Amino acid sequence: MQQFTEHEVDGVLVVAAVGAVDMLTAPKLQEVIDAGVERKPSGLVVDLTDVDFLGSAGMQVLMATYNNLGSDIRFAVVADGPATSRPLKITGISEYIEIFATLDVALKTFAD
Repeated sequence: MQQFTEHEVDGVLVVAAVGAVDMLTAPKLQEVIDAGVERKPSGLVVDLTDVDFLGSAGMQVLMATYNNLGSDIRFAVVADGPATSRPLKITGISEYIEIFATLDVALKTFAD
């Protein structure tokens, strides 16, 4: 099973992660995000629903992506629960990046 997959929903790129996003796997996540962003989607959602560990390297990827996208592409993260949303809130990342509890809610918000 691939750890990082991507698909598009109405022009929004969704990158889904599974398992641990740590210093060993974060570079691959960055590669998948960068390759997808080159196609100029209208938005980017990183779906961490199936992530059971989000390390600092994974959070660095999210912040680097946020900084690189600027205001051109809307960016959000799907994170719910202690393994993902909690570290994003504790570190203050949630003050910069929109966080949604489910992919459906994120996509609905992007469509509005």
